[in-house]
Amino acid sequence: MTTLDTVRDAIPDYARDLKLNLGSVLSTPGAPGLTEKQIWAVALASAIASRNVELTRDIEALATAHLDAAYLNGARAAAAIMGMNNVYYRFLHLVEDPEYAQLPARLRMNVIGNPGIDKVDFELLSLAVSAINGCGTCVASHERQLRKHDFTREAVQSAVRIAATVHAVARVLESARTEGGVEEVKAA
Repeated sequence: MTTLDTVRDAIPDYARDLKLNLGSVLSTPGAPGLTEKQIWAVALASAIASRNVELTRDIEALATAHLDAAYLNGARAAAAIMGMNNVYYRFLHLVEDPEYAQLPARLRMNVIGNPGIDKVDFELLSLAVSAINGCGTCVASHERQLRKHDFTREAVQSAVRIAATVHAVARVLESARTEGGVEEVKAA
């Protein structure tokens, strides 16, 4: 059975701060302004965006205690659509040619209009995934939408702190796995 402690125990000692942060950001006191449902939906969308299969499986197992099927699917949908949109809109920003922005995207994005969960929560998940994927245009857009819906800066920051921590844990666990579990290089 997966518990938060089993996930944290898999993190190598050199990343002790991540162990501590993961325990903190996935709690309501550690994520001010967010509900438990929002915390776990952000965590799941972030794990999916971080592309670590094992961590995603573990986070999803933990999230099922807090999320119904619609929110589990909403987290998956946010990671999927932002995986596409973040590349496209980052290109528009980086190319420095405003004429590209005048062209129709011609990409299906229906899930944004009908995500199957509260639209503001979907914005929150999209913000977290966009932060992981490094799309400044999308981050700014989703943050503006959240602020229009009375999300505090602290709540927005909480979502990004979850995304940052889950992403870092995913990368460290992947690195530890590919290095054969070597935690520290000891001087001879």
